[in-house]
Amino acid sequence: MAPAPNRYVRSAVILSVFACAALFGIVTGVLFAYAPDLPEIEALDDYAPDTITRVYARGGELIGEFATERRDIIGYDDIPEVLRNAIIAAEDASFFDHQGISIPAGIRTVIRNVAAGDLTAAGASTLTMQLARNIEVAGESLGLQRTWRRKAWEVYYTFLIEKRYTKREILALYANQIWLGTARHAAHGVEAASQLYFGKSTRDLELGEAALIAGILQSPARWSPLVNMERATERRNYALGRMAEEGYITEAVAAAELAKPIVLAPRRQRANSIAPYFLEEIRQHLEAGYGAQRLYEDGLVVRSTLDIDLQRAANKAVSDGLRVVDKRHGFRGARRNVLTGADAVESIDAFEHFRWRLPIAEGDMVPAVVTGTTADTIQVRVGPHAADIDADGFAWTRKSSPGDLAEVGDLIDVTLTTLPDGGGRGTATLDQEPEVEGSLIAIENRTGHVLAMVGGYDFERSRFNRATQAFRQLGSLFKGVLYAAAVDQGHTTASILRDEPVSFEVGPGQPRYRPNNYDYEYKGPVTLRHALETSRNVPAVWIMNEVGPEVVVDFARRVGFSSPIPPYLSVALGSAEATLMEVTSAYSVFPNQGRRMLPFLIERVIDRNGDLLEENRPQSRDALRPDTAYIMASLMRGVVQRGTGRRALQLNWPVGGKTGTVDDFTDAWFVGFDPDITLGVWVGHDEKKTIGNREEGARVALPIWIDFMKAYVAGRGETQPEFDPPSNIVFVSVDPETGQRTAPGTRGSIQETFIAGTEPGTAFFR
Repeated sequence: MAPAPNRYVRSAVILSVFACAALFGIVTGVLFAYAPDLPEIEALDDYAPDTITRVYARGGELIGEFATERRDIIGYDDIPEVLRNAIIAAEDASFFDHQGISIPAGIRTVIRNVAAGDLTAAGASTLTMQLARNIEVAGESLGLQRTWRRKAWEVYYTFLIEKRYTKREILALYANQIWLGTARHAAHGVEAASQLYFGKSTRDLELGEAALIAGILQSPARWSPLVNMERATERRNYALGRMAEEGYITEAVAAAELAKPIVLAPRRQRANSIAPYFLEEIRQHLEAGYGAQRLYEDGLVVRSTLDIDLQRAANKAVSDGLRVVDKRHGFRGARRNVLTGADAVESIDAFEHFRWRLPIAEGDMVPAVVTGTTADTIQVRVGPHAADIDADGFAWTRKSSPGDLAEVGDLIDVTLTTLPDGGGRGTATLDQEPEVEGSLIAIENRTGHVLAMVGGYDFERSRFNRATQAFRQLGSLFKGVLYAAAVDQGHTTASILRDEPVSFEVGPGQPRYRPNNYDYEYKGPVTLRHALETSRNVPAVWIMNEVGPEVVVDFARRVGFSSPIPPYLSVALGSAEATLMEVTSAYSVFPNQGRRMLPFLIERVIDRNGDLLEENRPQSRDALRPDTAYIMASLMRGVVQRGTGRRALQLNWPVGGKTGTVDDFTDAWFVGFDPDITLGVWVGHDEKKTIGNREEGARVALPIWIDFMKAYVAGRGETQPEFDPPSNIVFVSVDPETGQRTAPGTRGSIQETFIAGTEPGTAFFR
């Protein structure tokens, strides 16, 4: 006859009791042997676990985080009672009664687990013991190796922790230190876990959510709902059951909670995704100034200059603009077909893309898998959403048949135009990731604050920051600096320049330099204003020769250029190279009454104790006389009103700027301003190759600039800022072709801007 099951249980219990007693004796003996050599627990008085360095926008919004461990420190009172009860019930019911090691609790655990037939259901370690093995003392942690020496240290530190700290302090240390993440999702401490799983602070946790966190404490890598929802549900239910057993909740409340599903917060894009190039500049600055350890472990607080609304506008303007440029050169086909190749899936329904785990909304460009085609429609799936691309949605490809563009299983990019809430079919347009790159910088004129920065189409595709690191030929953009130097030397907006075939001696044994206009035509005598507004090449070289290349180069240094600029005549046409940051900062001098504010990204850095480590304030450099700066602002406004920047008139806003196009259409620029901000845009390929025929600054960069400015203007209200003239500025009616003074109101005349004493009809007029 088989022995009764209870006989085995009794035997196991007796053996377990003897084993626990023996273990306690052995551990106690080892303690006496090792205790003199162990670091003292007083080190915990200054215990400062790694915390997150956070970067905030000027409006206080979180825009980025740097950390080796994702941890938010909270105090005992910040841990809600429901979570404290759940942790104690699930992990250490006698926590407030024992002195760190609970022999009765260990015996009860063994009995319960043996009876349940599951030795992993609950551990015998107290919360204090778990804390002892997880903290660092003298720069070392005990680790998880199963050795007698490690166990001895654990018990030793458990006794010392219990002796030195209150139960409230121990529970708070434990709640902040414990690991609750997975291999792919970091979370140190209960606050980080609450944010990871439920998208909320611990203070807002509900009963079932608190029970889940408590339930997975022992093995989050295996029990996390992000890894195994079924096992996570079992662990939550276990914690709820223990809370009922310990009297924290009633059986009825536990039963009601057991019936509820676990609802996780939707996966969100990381904060760092809003301004990744801006954040990388900040990261490099902090690491250089404070070291990697302080950056990633000391929980610094960084207040930046970034305007989050303008950054969003910048992201959209660059992304949309580059895709428009790219589409003009044709459709390159699908990324791949998910039904073929080494990583093929068995069916369309089985395919999942990692982007689909993030929120999906109308207007997003997202990957989509083709599920079918009809005579005039491409049918796609984006996660749980189905959508159709009609003929208008792929008209840019210049293909009439969907079958010529895609087949079942193709992975393509689409922009969602409608996304019905009820689950019906939405609509989309065919899209593609552009090959061309771009960058954008927005600087506040009066402070030098960098308000927005885009360094490329996609930070994950390329971390090279084309706004601060790319040295590109300036093309006609340099003419703004050249003409400012000319005005500074006494020329006026109505000065007559030569637009005719001309050649210059450039050095012994060198062929004469013969510049050409882009249209190979010549207008004869033209005013300085007309030459700049229409971006004529020959007059620019002529005035460069008149003023002197060395004078122009020195002037460029005054307004903020630090890149090498050779004193050659060809520099007038933009043969020199500079970064977008340099040229945008230089142009900000014109609307800012001649003052150049040094651009910066960080206002202040504060350490975890609230002490100020760094503070940056606006720094001014007098680059131009106010009257010269105002003349240049007037000239640049003319570029928008009558010249190459006419598209910007649609803004109905006081703006000025200058286009720039490099030979063979390799680089396209537009840098412009209103009285308050200066915005620069560059478009091109990383390697020196053409963007495409006729892809000039006015067609490529200016539309991006306009899109950003539309968002900027929309946030400013109806009151327009003004360019305030200095007291020595006068306005005179002139003929725009000859620069000669005319009677006020003469048909075809314009109101021209002069420094008093230089207007037509005076002795100083040139």
